[in-house]
Amino acid sequence: MLIVSASRRTDLIAFFPKYLAEAIKKRKIEVKGPFGYKYRVDLTPDNVHTFVLWSKNFSNFIENRFGLKKLLSEYSQLYLHFTITGFGGTEIEPAIPPAERAIEQLDKLVDIVGAERISIRFDPILFYRKGKKIASNIDFFPLLLEKIKEKGISRVVFSFVQYYSTVVRRFKRNGVEFIDPSVEEKLKIGERMALLSKRYSIKLFSCSQDFLTKVDGIEKSRCIDAEYFSQIHPLGWKIKHVKDRGQRRECGCSKSKDIGDYGMGCPKPCIYCYANKKVNINYGVI
Repeated sequence: MLIVSASRRTDLIAFFPKYLAEAIKKRKIEVKGPFGYKYRVDLTPDNVHTFVLWSKNFSNFIENRFGLKKLLSEYSQLYLHFTITGFGGTEIEPAIPPAERAIEQLDKLVDIVGAERISIRFDPILFYRKGKKIASNIDFFPLLLEKIKEKGISRVVFSFVQYYSTVVRRFKRNGVEFIDPSVEEKLKIGERMALLSKRYSIKLFSCSQDFLTKVDGIEKSRCIDAEYFSQIHPLGWKIKHVKDRGQRRECGCSKSKDIGDYGMGCPKPCIYCYANKKVNINYGVI
């Protein structure tokens, strides 16, 4: 039995719903890994403990495009990572819906999977300068907490943007300058976020940035968490936590099989994304 991740590598729900639906219909998929090797994943529902969906726009799932919602309903447990940064529809995330439209999807998602099976990713936190203007999404965080509290969602995962060379070059091409706060400044921001989260009874998790766990109220994230998935599984199925050695050193995730491909890309990639170097239309971008 395994955990399926769809996907850390690209937004299958938003941009490749047909690809994902066809894979589920076939009950198997061959995936090209990040270093060029290929592996097969058995997608038979009885073989999948939890199907984890990552997206910045779940409208294709909600609207059952290509039969996606119906096909995924055959699995015993779905878990959703919904990224809402506050940058949707801007030059930072040009292909992503504005935050208010993303938040509107939450009621339907809660109806489908339950609030305990949804994590909100406020990821990444970004500071930048364009011309004389300094901008950030950090001021959006209090409103985000207020909205998700209304929906009964109680888990938020966050991190500060990481400055990969490909990302820095993309920023420069767009006339945008990175601002990277010091560790001390990031800890102070984390303290404010933790206090706000506590006020709303929301658990706050740091993704692959362990220095933030020094702050009271911030826990190390397991975005794919076999122990938590076992606790909330509707059929009581259990699966053991085994650390995923294929992820970054500070990643706390349990082992899973990711069925996305970095080569797929996304149309109009988010400006901070390290994964998108090109768009490959052969996968059927819509």
